[in-house]
Amino acid sequence: MRSGPRQGKEAAMVEGVETDFARKMSYGDYLRLDQLLAAQAPLSGQHDEMLFITIHQVQELWMKLLVHELDLAMDCLRRDALRPAFKAMARIGRIQSQLVEAWDVLTTMTPHDYLAFRDSLGKSSGFQSWQYRLIEIRLGARDAFLLQPHRHRPDIHGALEAAFRAPSLYDEALRLLARRGLPVPEAVLARDVARPHAPDEGVAAAWAAVYEQPEARFDLYELAEELVDLEDAFQTWRFRHMKTVERIIGRRTGTGGSSGVAYLQGALERSFFPELWSVRTQLRAPPPA
Repeated sequence: MRSGPRQGKEAAMVEGVETDFARKMSYGDYLRLDQLLAAQAPLSGQHDEMLFITIHQVQELWMKLLVHELDLAMDCLRRDALRPAFKAMARIGRIQSQLVEAWDVLTTMTPHDYLAFRDSLGKSSGFQSWQYRLIEIRLGARDAFLLQPHRHRPDIHGALEAAFRAPSLYDEALRLLARRGLPVPEAVLARDVARPHAPDEGVAAAWAAVYEQPEARFDLYELAEELVDLEDAFQTWRFRHMKTVERIIGRRTGTGGSSGVAYLQGALERSFFPELWSVRTQLRAPPPA
């Protein structure tokens, strides 16, 4: 049992703290916790379904913030404002770490645990995550088929299609290089941005010029590494997703009809910024000091 003086000390520490929220906005009101905490509605009665729902909802919240920061970074690149772009991209990196770590929690669910409620998912699948698709599109993915699961929602489909027909993050980076006088081919700059970017030797040469003169072009050098960090983390997320799915359902078909692990393995082969990887093979050693 606590002593009287201890109780008095604790009371003094909270003296002046607001306690009446009958007519004022509280912490829960500001964060809309009633709505947020009511959004987990398991259908099966199985214990682990709560874990499955919570992890995916948390990932969607992190993706919402990632898109928010990615939009800022792209806007900054358009305005040649690299320092705030780097801040946004650094925050994206922290968000990606949280997304990767979320898979570690989900791997505590065994195949037996998942199969006990899998039928409750019906045809729903992570393949249908529109925020994930928006991130991929912003980074440069261009596959119109992936918009099809959202045709029943004109608001979502319209947002995805608008992003699909707008420059990607990599497009904005290449346009910035061209504005700085680097020899990005005109065919790359003028291409239809609704078509996928194909690896280009001229783009690789432009990035090589950045990497071989880092002191003269340090902000572009930093941009290159920020982009590599972003894709590296994204691929790490993809890999952890694939291994988590394989661990829990093996080679089964996904709930929404996708090929499951096979599809996720294929995604690991796709690069958003191909020249930033290929250029590393062709870089020349710096001259002796």
